[in-house]
Amino acid sequence: MSTEETNGFSAPNEDANVAGADSLESAPAGQAAENNETAPGANDAAQASSEASSDDMSAFEEQVEDSDLAKALERIASVEDQLARANAELYNQGQEYANYVRRSKEAIPGHKTAGQDEVIESLISVLDDIAAARAHGDLEDGPFASIATKLEETLKTRFELERYGAPGDDFDPALHDALMATTSGEVDHPVIGQVLTSGYRRGERVVRAAKVLVSNPE
Repeated sequence: MSTEETNGFSAPNEDANVAGADSLESAPAGQAAENNETAPGANDAAQASSEASSDDMSAFEEQVEDSDLAKALERIASVEDQLARANAELYNQGQEYANYVRRSKEAIPGHKTAGQDEVIESLISVLDDIAAARAHGDLEDGPFASIATKLEETLKTRFELERYGAPGDDFDPALHDALMATTSGEVDHPVIGQVLTSGYRRGERVVRAAKVLVSNPE
């Protein structure tokens, strides 16, 4: 009996041990190979998913940008419209103001003349009294005569006020108000026979027409 059999044990088969070792060594290598084969596919999927997410995000950002741009353009258009309306309104107001200033300047002389006429008309009765007093010889001399003369001269030089109407003047319906009329063989056309109330005018404008008696030819 061999030593292996004497000890009661049988020695392991070397071939079996070698095969087992080969089996143990080959298993991890196969698993590693399998792992190496599946890794590229997983990486491609992850990369594709990342690219899809990136594309979606880019599209979303473009939509947001387009929406913001549209709103900004709409806002700009609205502001430009408001500005155009404001400019038009300001222009119209400027034109209205310019026209108002022009009309006001054109009306100043008329208002000034109207105010002067109102004052002069209130003094006409005083001038009538002065003329009547002078006709009766009451203004030959004295302080009142000087005041009356100064008043008449001031009204004539400053305001062009002139007394008109005298016997023998041609009768003019635009200047004279005929209160009475007579006939006379000494005239060949209507003339003033008597001045009842003197007339006053400023330049060509009559302030008060003269009230007269008219002598007509026979």
